[in-house]
Amino acid sequence: MSLLVLAYPHLEKKDYDWIQSFRSEHDERYYNLVEPHFTVVFPTLDIPEKQFISHVEKAANKFKEFYFVLRCAQIVKDSFSDYIGLFLVPEEGYRIFVRLHDTLYTGILEKELRLDIAFIPHLGIANSIDARKCKKLADEINAKNPEIFGTINKLDIISFDSNRIKPLKEIIL
Repeated sequence: MSLLVLAYPHLEKKDYDWIQSFRSEHDERYYNLVEPHFTVVFPTLDIPEKQFISHVEKAANKFKEFYFVLRCAQIVKDSFSDYIGLFLVPEEGYRIFVRLHDTLYTGILEKELRLDIAFIPHLGIANSIDARKCKKLADEINAKNPEIFGTINKLDIISFDSNRIKPLKEIIL
């Protein structure tokens, strides 16, 4: 079982519906598993659940609700598989996501931080082994100059095991 921290965004209904419609067609890996989200702590295996939760609670206390705007679709090679991901990346709020990520990866999580993989705050909307397909989708989205406003007002600690997600703790910012 691995532990993660996700931030489920609050979005306007039309934007949420568009994202979910797009994901239903193009998200081969995660659409049926998890709602649209930003991952701020990636899967960890070696930290006991109680210590993980306590650390995240303390680190999250330094943050309050924040806003973001998604205006760019970007493709990124998955570091752990042959898949290419298509991400919506925040233009506004990017800095806060990075600060949140960096604050969470202190203390007991410091040794879990992968410095060989760039942290790009993102909401994943598609993935494929076909990079050209993802690139074409990104270009189509970017040509429309998207502007999706949202807020993050809580973090969710979850466990992930055998393609199942189990909520463990919700932390209000």
